[in-house]
Amino acid sequence: MSDVLNLTKNLVSVPSHEDETEAGDAIEAWLTEHTDASVTRDAVGNVIARRGTGDRSLALVGHHDVVPPAAEQLDGDEYVVTERDGRVYGRGTADMKGSVAAAMVAFRDADPDCELLFASFVGEEVGGIGATHAIENGFRPDYAIVGEGSTNYSTPGVTDVVVAHRGRRAHEITVHGTAAHASEPEAGVNAIYRSRDVLDVFAELEFPTATVHGMTFGGSAVVTKIRDGGNPANEIPHECVMEVDERTVPGAAVSYEALTALENVEVASADGLPPMECDDDDFAETVLDAAAAAQDGTPEFVLKPHATDAGRLALAGTTCVVCGASEPGEAHTATESAGVDVLERCYRIYLNAADRM
Repeated sequence: MSDVLNLTKNLVSVPSHEDETEAGDAIEAWLTEHTDASVTRDAVGNVIARRGTGDRSLALVGHHDVVPPAAEQLDGDEYVVTERDGRVYGRGTADMKGSVAAAMVAFRDADPDCELLFASFVGEEVGGIGATHAIENGFRPDYAIVGEGSTNYSTPGVTDVVVAHRGRRAHEITVHGTAAHASEPEAGVNAIYRSRDVLDVFAELEFPTATVHGMTFGGSAVVTKIRDGGNPANEIPHECVMEVDERTVPGAAVSYEALTALENVEVASADGLPPMECDDDDFAETVLDAAAAAQDGTPEFVLKPHATDAGRLALAGTTCVVCGASEPGEAHTATESAGVDVLERCYRIYLNAADRM
């Protein structure tokens, strides 16, 4: 059994949807035993390793937390890991312990002319806790390959290189009315009815676009939930709250001026996940060349609809691409899996990229 496959199975077997400590312990112990790197564990549980020197730094980045497993992915409190038909099944194989394992082995085997870093963050699935903490405490490599999914994007059987992805922001739109007894609706102002003005604005919103490496993709904003102000069923609602999911693109965002201009309407926005755009063509080409040398198919530059920790790193000044084993439709599913050949391919991509630096 290869080191990448064996390590993937070991990491996937360790529960990490509620407490990532044991998974972090396993990563730290493996790096300490199998590499000559300086391995540290920060205050929130991130595992960061460094080896080599140079005037540039490259980081191989992942996360070891996972979303809660489905019932069939559990055996008591343990995670079920199986291998069949050339694939490894289990919570976290695709998102993203398989890529973490590939990056760990590549980190061990590489001989780069730069400082090489490995980082596995905690809390990616719950708001990027680990990446945020690391960045705030000085983790700012020059370049990073984030191992989120990029396989089967352009062509089945090919692992591509993501040069941009969308971000995410959340908004709450509160519409105010006046409460009254439901038997006398004319005595109040129904906030739910008034919210139609907000929906009319959404029907006319313009969504920005961005063009990266000749590819154009757009943002979006969708009302995903509507709730009242907690009033009883026999009362005219004095408040209606709408939750909005916005997907952003590099350099642009939806304008909400038309909403804030409405009377009795408030818009509250939360910091979200920033979009990512690779700002160095040479680095993108280096990783693409590394990917091409690692597989028979022809990888391409692609766009990713989902936000990743690459957005946070890029905002802090790190030049990023995304390249990893997960295929569309695998992450967060009850049948989550990753191809054994793809895990080995990702190892070769990361190794090639590190050596080309």
